[in-house]
Amino acid sequence: MMKPNPSTESNSSKNLDSASSSDLHHAVDSIGSVDNAPTLELHHQGLTIDGYSRAAVQSYWRVAELKIGFDLGAQPWDFMSLPRYFISHPHLDHIAAIPSYVARRRMMKMDPPILYVPDYAAATIDQMLKVVSRLDRGRMPCKLISIRENQEIELSRELVVSTHAMKHSIPALGFIVWERRKKLKTEYLQLTGEQIRDLKLAGEEVTTETRIPLVAYTGDTAPEGLDRNPEMYQAKILITEMTFLAPDHRKDRIHKDGHMHLDDFVDRKNDFKNEVIICGHFSVRYNRQQIHRLVDRALPGRLDGRLKVWI
Repeated sequence: MMKPNPSTESNSSKNLDSASSSDLHHAVDSIGSVDNAPTLELHHQGLTIDGYSRAAVQSYWRVAELKIGFDLGAQPWDFMSLPRYFISHPHLDHIAAIPSYVARRRMMKMDPPILYVPDYAAATIDQMLKVVSRLDRGRMPCKLISIRENQEIELSRELVVSTHAMKHSIPALGFIVWERRKKLKTEYLQLTGEQIRDLKLAGEEVTTETRIPLVAYTGDTAPEGLDRNPEMYQAKILITEMTFLAPDHRKDRIHKDGHMHLDDFVDRKNDFKNEVIICGHFSVRYNRQQIHRLVDRALPGRLDGRLKVWI
């Protein structure tokens, strides 16, 4: 279930990078819980999604078990434990906290983080960190990696992230985290362990790879971004946006600006095969009650309970 502001003193300590020094643990323990940014939390099949997103305000997400984050419009204190972030696009509500994230990890004697950023923005983000470093008079150690659409980034033997072009007012990327599994080929199922070993020693490929889309993240996008990346409809967990909801808001203008309307979800309700669909990034022109009322009116049952309103 979702709950607001889940941070506590105990999980602030246990979520910290295991490679951190004892000084780090002492410092965090002495500070205690630091509730510096709102978060919501959801657990599903061994994965914890937490974060927050409001249009033109801030967007930041974490999948703790995968040690991965998406966007840095703000940086909750205990999110600093993540060693890597994927940035969808350089609008301020998605990147404003990059300097804070980098500086906090340095201050807490943690390893420099890895930031995967759109290639056209990498040099400017690097320059931003250098400017902040001069203002702060502190180092900003991090590894910036330029990425573009249709790439794959290996996180481990089991996990890989693919990059996908979204449709926004500026070039933007979405991401899918895949779990890779090796399965013995059918023709070798009846062989003994020794026989399989001999085949492998002879250079024979005895397994085949299967992939399971665990988490898809669209960032900001018009519906075209989802439609041209159908794998996102198949991910176990989809994190996406629903910026506009009111029936009288013009969808042609909304789509041109690179955003989604509630009606886009109604039109595609049969396309979503996801087990969980997290919708955030609501416009500030709507309050909490309006958002819930409009969603329930358009999607009674909220896609059999799979659609979660992140507000």
